[in-house]
Amino acid sequence: MSEINRRNAYLRATLTAKEAAGYLGISYWLLLELVKRKEVPAIHAGRRILFRTASLDAWMDSQEKESVQEPAPNGIRRLV
Repeated sequence: MSEINRRNAYLRATLTAKEAAGYLGISYWLLLELVKRKEVPAIHAGRRILFRTASLDAWMDSQEKESVQEPAPNGIRRLV
């Protein structure tokens, strides 16, 4: 993704799958797999898949929080 396209993508409210993958720093194919497993928020518009930047930011924040949570004493993760 060129620098100009990257800047424009960050200014828009929605991103295409390729732009969202670049925004998240992951591969396009991994993003599609996450969408298929319903692990990342996405908007299906016909055959297109769109992503709101605000939703991606919130998803990244939740992923970050999950990665630093302490496991429960018996080894089972609990949601806080």
